[in-house]
Amino acid sequence: MYRFLLTPRWLGYLAFALAAAAVMVLLGNWQLSRYQERTAINNRIDSADSVAPVPLASAMAAPTETGTPGAAPGKDVEWTRVTVTGRYDTANEILARGRTEGGQVGFEVVTPLILSDGTAVLVDRGWIPPADGGALARPQIPAAPSGSVTVIAKIHLSESKAGAIERRDGRIETRRIGLPALAPELPYPVYGAFLLLTEQRPANDAAFSQIEARHENSWQNGGYAVQWWLFAALALAGFAWLARREARGPLSPDGDQLAEEAAHYARMVAERG
Repeated sequence: MYRFLLTPRWLGYLAFALAAAAVMVLLGNWQLSRYQERTAINNRIDSADSVAPVPLASAMAAPTETGTPGAAPGKDVEWTRVTVTGRYDTANEILARGRTEGGQVGFEVVTPLILSDGTAVLVDRGWIPPADGGALARPQIPAAPSGSVTVIAKIHLSESKAGAIERRDGRIETRRIGLPALAPELPYPVYGAFLLLTEQRPANDAAFSQIEARHENSWQNGGYAVQWWLFAALALAGFAWLARREARGPLSPDGDQLAEEAAHYARMVAERG
């Protein structure tokens, strides 16, 4: 009854169904790995505030060369809370423009913190709204504390696609906080990630809004994984359904009866037309 499955045509159908199902399973597994990765990130964000900060040097490798950022930490280090002491270098302060916070576009102020060994780490001190005149109007920037400053912050990985770097009125302006693009603009070795400020001694200026860590949408990846696995099952089920229909012939007795009833109904509708 099912010997037709050994014909070249049906073997081709089977190979296609198996290949499609295999690809869909692999896509589902990839989405599952993304779900697990993003869930781990969210767990680190949620637990960061309840864990005591660790010294910066224990979380990231110190940079050694000027003009090139230090080694970028792994994703498993992102959002780790660290503490570090140094002095702010306002002469090389960085303005990241076009940054959105609470639905409003403004600026993030990133100030290098020079450590006792001569290296520096970029500290995002927070978000401020633009001046009157539009989203790109440079605001009045609160001065950074002078002298020794102790920072408690969360590690943020370098952003990609930094774009053009400009200097205006002694400040560096950029769209993205990308360490490979910013390091050549600074006169000291720079760590391979920057910090989101959460606490500071002396205290940070009240004009700044703290940048919050944004959770990843892990459930979206979980949903995609289930969808791909369902598609794989449907590909195999579709092949089985086609094979069963072929084995039963063009129309079963029940199918003949349904066809006759459909034709009779069509004639009745036409006559009453």
